[in-house]
Amino acid sequence: MGIRTGQQYLDAINAMRPHVVIDGEVVTENIAEHPAFRNNARTYAKLFDMQHDPAYQDRLTYTSPSTGDLVNSSFMVPRSLEDLEKRRDAISCWAEYSNGFLGRSGDYMNSSLTALATAKKFFSKADPVFGERIEAYYEKAREQDLLATHTLIPPQVNRSVSGSEQLGGQLAARITEEREDGIVINGARMLATIAPIADEILVFPSTVLRGTPEDAPYSFAFALPNDAPGMRYLCRTSLHNGGSTHDEPLASRFEEMDAVVVFEDCFVPNERIFMLGHPELCNAWYAETGAGHLMTHQVVTRTIAKSTFFLGLASELAASIGIDGFQHIQEDIAELIVDVEIGKALIRAAEVDGELNDEGVYLPKWDTLNAARNWYPKIAQRFPQIIRKFSASGLMALPGEADVNSDARGDIEKYLQGKTLTGPERVRLFKLAYDASISGFSGRQSLYEYFFFGDPVRMAGALVKSYDAGPARARVREFLTRED
Repeated sequence: MGIRTGQQYLDAINAMRPHVVIDGEVVTENIAEHPAFRNNARTYAKLFDMQHDPAYQDRLTYTSPSTGDLVNSSFMVPRSLEDLEKRRDAISCWAEYSNGFLGRSGDYMNSSLTALATAKKFFSKADPVFGERIEAYYEKAREQDLLATHTLIPPQVNRSVSGSEQLGGQLAARITEEREDGIVINGARMLATIAPIADEILVFPSTVLRGTPEDAPYSFAFALPNDAPGMRYLCRTSLHNGGSTHDEPLASRFEEMDAVVVFEDCFVPNERIFMLGHPELCNAWYAETGAGHLMTHQVVTRTIAKSTFFLGLASELAASIGIDGFQHIQEDIAELIVDVEIGKALIRAAEVDGELNDEGVYLPKWDTLNAARNWYPKIAQRFPQIIRKFSASGLMALPGEADVNSDARGDIEKYLQGKTLTGPERVRLFKLAYDASISGFSGRQSLYEYFFFGDPVRMAGALVKSYDAGPARARVREFLTRED
């Protein structure tokens, strides 16, 4: 089959029968037509269609090694620097279309599956069958062009104890029965972004397992179709308020739903189980398989597109109202330029300094990617601040699209014009600034980026523990002993 069209994707999602709860309503069919999911589903459909567009196809696809069909480039196993660059170019293609606002485009989990499918030595530490199963699943996802989400952590109830201890062990998703043909799961997980409009959900290991026998029931990795019996999604309220692409230009296109996943006697067949037990291997899932490398490579590529968007938006705003000559404005624009260029430098350095692992997979340098993923969540918090500073009260003096097309248009043209824009053009630009800086959508984006990889404090601690500062310390000790 290979690459799908957008319509094929929408038809597949509408044919599924998940259990989705949103705003007191239970939705079980035609998910892609529901107002809370419709627009975002069509944005994802556009990504699928781009694979068929001659303008993008060479970037977004490669030839499947098993069928000869065109498949998405994010499924390519990188065997060289050139392969890694090909992957980045494809990721950039989608990221530039969404300006980095789609945090769960298909290439994110595709990257994870690509690495996992090659990690035979890792899976053999438990049972080679797990590696065989995930390789078969990877090929299924590649050849059917599936869109997957994932869920990692237990609900936020009592963080003073481990997930296995919350509510007496009854809260977090766990194995409650092992059968000859599979396992039964009960409990909950979060945070499944885009879950209602995905084909599959990947329930991968949490990285907070202590490795004790008590954690064994919480140690697993598996995949399920989005409408598996015994699984339901609890969604938050949509952050798209129903406005047009004029009034809510970002939320109307890129509002990705987040959901808590609840499992109630949910059966997982053996062929979809990729790890069972082995807390120590679950804790090493991302580091030792290369999944963390390729997933972070995708994320850093996406965030470069987002940084570039904010640089462009800030520059457009400054020019539109004639503040671009002020030095304090230029200082902020310079900050955004530096952010863009640092992101580009980090991704390039990680690629060039990459190495082949024991499985012959060319992985980007982890130390550099780890620095990038610790750096970006903090600097990204400045982006909406800068937009608010540049826009100021202009964000509160914004008539809507209906007003622009009403008898009020004359007033808008006269009193809301900019230095370089007509009144209606300025309103449209500032609507974008609003959605990027003070709307509910923008608030969720800031929170999402800040905690994308987890608690920044714990991430910093992990960075310190994993980084070899020995050579730097040795230089200091050598300097202290110099006699001349």
